[in-house]
Amino acid sequence: MALKSTIFKIELQVSDIDRVHYATYPLTIARHPSETDERMMLRVLAFALYATERLTFCKGLSDSDEPELWQTDLTGAIELWIELGAPDARRLQKATGRSAKVVVLAYGRNSDAWWRGVLSAFPRARDIEAYAIDAEACAELARLVERNMHLQCTIQEGMVWMSNAHATVALTPRRLLATP
Repeated sequence: MALKSTIFKIELQVSDIDRVHYATYPLTIARHPSETDERMMLRVLAFALYATERLTFCKGLSDSDEPELWQTDLTGAIELWIELGAPDARRLQKATGRSAKVVVLAYGRNSDAWWRGVLSAFPRARDIEAYAIDAEACAELARLVERNMHLQCTIQEGMVWMSNAHATVALTPRRLLATP
């Protein structure tokens, strides 16, 4: 028998001072059996960083044709494609062909090496916004996980504070540049 996804309910309050965006989002996230708490919380972080009413979670791990999150316009055209981890150059090439904007939140210790490899294999990757999330920050985000979460996310001058009633995690996504 196959393992089932675990469902998480999240009330996410976003205060994005940089974009002047303030809203509360009721989210339901299915964590794939092979997904870690860290990766799931990175999906929540990605949502908070780019939050809009039309941003949605996709099948991600379950469907290789979809990113982790995307935003479509009213005609169904993809405006924003968000990937997590270290997608290969071929996947990013496909994403840039399908979406007006592509963002990658890389995590782990080898983000810079991954990015250099992508740039050498796919020069057009310079058009992609890529950010590295510190491994320690990922681990701290995982400590916020509960089945029913009430999270507050404040974004100001590129810094992010994600908190619940018990703890606050501070992190700064580091932009991976086109010329390392």
